[in-house]
Amino acid sequence: MKLITFSVQTHLGTQTRIGALLGDKALDLNFAYAAMLHDSGKTERYYPLAEALVPSDMITFLQGGEQSMSAAKQAIEFVQQRRANNQALRGPDKQILLYALKDIELLAPVTNPGSIRDTISFETHAKNFEKRTGKPIPELWYQQPLYYKGNTRTVVGHNTVVPWPNYTEKLDYELEFGVYIGKTGSNIKAEDAHAYIAGYTIFNDISARDVLQKEITMLLGPAKGKDMDMGNVMGPCLVTPDELDPSSLDMQARINGEVWSSGNSSDMYWSFAKIIEYISQSETLYPGDFIGSGTVAFGCGDELERWVQPGDLIELEVQGIGVLSTTVGQRTCNTKTIT
Repeated sequence: MKLITFSVQTHLGTQTRIGALLGDKALDLNFAYAAMLHDSGKTERYYPLAEALVPSDMITFLQGGEQSMSAAKQAIEFVQQRRANNQALRGPDKQILLYALKDIELLAPVTNPGSIRDTISFETHAKNFEKRTGKPIPELWYQQPLYYKGNTRTVVGHNTVVPWPNYTEKLDYELEFGVYIGKTGSNIKAEDAHAYIAGYTIFNDISARDVLQKEITMLLGPAKGKDMDMGNVMGPCLVTPDELDPSSLDMQARINGEVWSSGNSSDMYWSFAKIIEYISQSETLYPGDFIGSGTVAFGCGDELERWVQPGDLIELEVQGIGVLSTTVGQRTCNTKTIT
């Protein structure tokens, strides 16, 4: 399944819902499941049951585990069958079940993850840093996954205009993908980690590169090199593990339609299973927590000595997931205070 969180204008105002991508349509999973229960004639409690198994919040949905995933699949099958038979597609009280993508806004699959951890897992990316700086890769990098924690309040989704921070001259994209945790656990073994992954999404880790390069010399951070409003871009969907093998995914970044970056997930030195095993040592992971892969080889402007400019369209594509689009915002009056 390709699961989404979206907002839509209704007669009650803007509503946030979870759904599934069906080709060029977005299915409202909650209303679809209620419609299925209603049509079955087996219960009059179709709304409470739908809200329990397929709620409108992605984290709550993930907390439902296999029961909620199964209910979502049933809702999709119900709608696909009705479409095949040219039957009406409406909820129990005539609610819209299928939306054209132009009529909704795709938000980040998990709009407010409980935590964000971003790793440095691609070996060639690490080696490129070594070449640029003349500093060898620390031996520790080969001994354990390294990561930092991000600001969960700065998460945005597909087709967002990201403001240009007023303290940087070199704004950069990072071509990544990542996983959402699907169930609570700690001290998770690598061989068991797959069962804790709810799905995969694309991640554009917006960076103030000139600021970041200074911060990493301080042996703590990153700080303002990563922390900015709307700087964690995720989407367009969450692809469940039954539909995606993350071991060899083609990855590409395009700026205004021109290919700047190309890579493959097979270059990951640290697998998500190993990363989850390391992170979860004596620390509990929860549904909706996000873990990023780090930047693929040559997956940022810094590695290419090319820099995005205001108004540029950034498109990150990962095989099997889709395309995540971001527009670079205009520069504001420079009130730079970082030195």
